[in-house]
Amino acid sequence: MEELKKLRETLDTLPWIAVLLLVIFADGIYGGLYRITKGDTTGIVIGILWIVTGGLFGIGFIVDLVTVIVNKKITFLA
Repeated sequence: MEELKKLRETLDTLPWIAVLLLVIFADGIYGGLYRITKGDTTGIVIGILWIVTGGLFGIGFIVDLVTVIVNKKITFLA
């Protein structure tokens, strides 16, 4: 559990442009890891779903991209 907190802190401290690039090129993995690091069962299930489906078959990619551009962090299903 401590490792998840450290990973979440690392992901939260990434520069905005790095997060934007991760969302554009690797949203399935980045978005999934970000959701898994929430630490509860729901976050883990949604994170695995995000990784397996590549960001909910593209819909999640669009949501994450808009969220990062507007809020500078991912909050949808996080």
